[in-house]
Amino acid sequence: MTGPDAAHAPVDTGRPHPARVYDWWLGGKDNYPVDEELARKILAADDTAVRGARANRRFMHRAVRTVAEAGTRQFLDIGTGIPTAPNLHQVAQGVAPESRVVYADNDPIVLRHAEALLHGTAEGATEYVHADVRDVDALLRRAGETLDLDRPVALSLVALTHYLDDDPDGDDVYGLLERYVAALAPGSHLILSQVTADLNPAAVEQAAHHFRSGGTPFHPRSLAAFSRFFTGLELLGPGVIPVHGWRPEAEDVAAQAEGIVPVYAGIARKP
Repeated sequence: MTGPDAAHAPVDTGRPHPARVYDWWLGGKDNYPVDEELARKILAADDTAVRGARANRRFMHRAVRTVAEAGTRQFLDIGTGIPTAPNLHQVAQGVAPESRVVYADNDPIVLRHAEALLHGTAEGATEYVHADVRDVDALLRRAGETLDLDRPVALSLVALTHYLDDDPDGDDVYGLLERYVAALAPGSHLILSQVTADLNPAAVEQAAHHFRSGGTPFHPRSLAAFSRFFTGLELLGPGVIPVHGWRPEAEDVAAQAEGIVPVYAGIARKP
């Protein structure tokens, strides 16, 4: 659902939602008992879940600063989730106040909290689009009301692709990413992170089982499968790597001592 009618979309509190599960792991309050129940089950099966959620947030911050410092001034963040400060627009506009940011998510809870996302700088723009990642044309059309898609954009899908399958008759996640990248101007960047079973197979498979049992598809991917998202793009150093190790800062180095995080991350530039 998109547009103003989405503001009245009912919240399904009978089923967990990934954004609200993630919110619970980050210590947020915008979740329901059903989300907490699933979050606790997954954490019991995979004790890296909270570390992974925090590592993903820190990666997003580093990634946004990296591309902003390289000159990017437009950002499209799909799968935004519940607002957790600092948000992407705060990081981007902290580097360049004129940055323009569009968030997109399909959870009515996120929509209700969208106002918390919209307090950006006077020089820039911060907007929210209620849309599903699978509806490429509608999402890009609405994002294009704020962003100039003829100029470079940083497209981020952080911790989102593992909720999408690669069946051409299903979500067709590779086809989706190709369509988004094709719509971006040369010089744009793709920012991704993705859960993998490579680094902790048994625990991640148990976590995946709990997600699926709760009605949420879950698709961990290998290094080769994740790297495929960047086909035809120029990877920024250090390439595709476990999320803690992507241009780590002091906090990330310290967090590595807590143990592995079964998440890959990477950023690539469209030539």
